[in-house]
Amino acid sequence: MALVSVDRARGLLTVEFQGLDKLWTLKSRLEIPLAHVRGATHDPGIAREPKGLRVGGTHFPGLITAGRYLHKGERLFWDVKNPDKAVVIELADAETYDRLVVEVDDPRATVALVERSLTRD
Repeated sequence: MALVSVDRARGLLTVEFQGLDKLWTLKSRLEIPLAHVRGATHDPGIAREPKGLRVGGTHFPGLITAGRYLHKGERLFWDVKNPDKAVVIELADAETYDRLVVEVDDPRATVALVERSLTRD
């Protein structure tokens, strides 16, 4: 599972991986500039879509998809065991990924957090 947080002062969206997810994803955290975040959606159905070519990470069909994947020219980062809790974070001008697909404890709250971070005061 991942913890998503926003630091508006530093202009960063941070995704921290918990427990064994660090092993499955080969990462402990991702930091994405808020300027590169386009939005987020709760999308349980994405787990049924093709993942593409695994570049680094873990995939056991029906159990876990984690790590870096390439699909039709798109760079994806996955960390999902329970598709019902999958959140997709869309990125623009991304240096490393086009989309992050992560499992979170509360998908609605995470989507709201990301969407609020995009509003300019």
